[in-house]
Amino acid sequence: MKVVIQRVSEAKVTVDDKILGQIDQGFCLLVAFADEDTEETLDYMARKIANMRIFSDADDKMNLSIKDVNGQILSISQFTLYADTKHGNRPSFTGAGNFEASSRKYDHFNDLLRAYNLTVETGEFGADMQVSLTNDGPVTILMER
Repeated sequence: MKVVIQRVSEAKVTVDDKILGQIDQGFCLLVAFADEDTEETLDYMARKIANMRIFSDADDKMNLSIKDVNGQILSISQFTLYADTKHGNRPSFTGAGNFEASSRKYDHFNDLLRAYNLTVETGEFGADMQVSLTNDGPVTILMER
C-alpha cells in the first residue's frame, strides 16, 4: 500500500464536471493498493494517518493531528503510484493490485479512517478524475507499507 499525504487548505475532486468530494483544511490522500496488502496493512495506515502530527501548533511547530484541527480527508484512489519506470519510457503498472480487490480495500480503508471520527470525502474508484488542491506548506509525505 502506498499513500501520498498532502496537507491542504482546500481540495476537491470532480468527474464529468460534477464535484464528488470537497474539503477545507485537512489531507488530500492519494491511495494505491497491492495484492499483498492485508487488513493489518490497512489498519496500520489508517491509524498512522489519523494520528500524524503535521499541523502547526501555537508555536508554529508541526505538533497537531488532523483530529486536533478538526480537519477533513479527501481520499483519491490512484493506482499510478505503483508505476515502474525502470525499463523503457512507458511505465508498467503490474505492481498495482487487482481492480476489484483494490476497490474493496479502498472502501474499507476509507471506513477505517471514518472510524477515527474523521470526515472522509472520496472520488470514484477507477474513474477519470480531476483533482484540485491547495497544498499547505507545502507538506507532502509518502507512506509505504
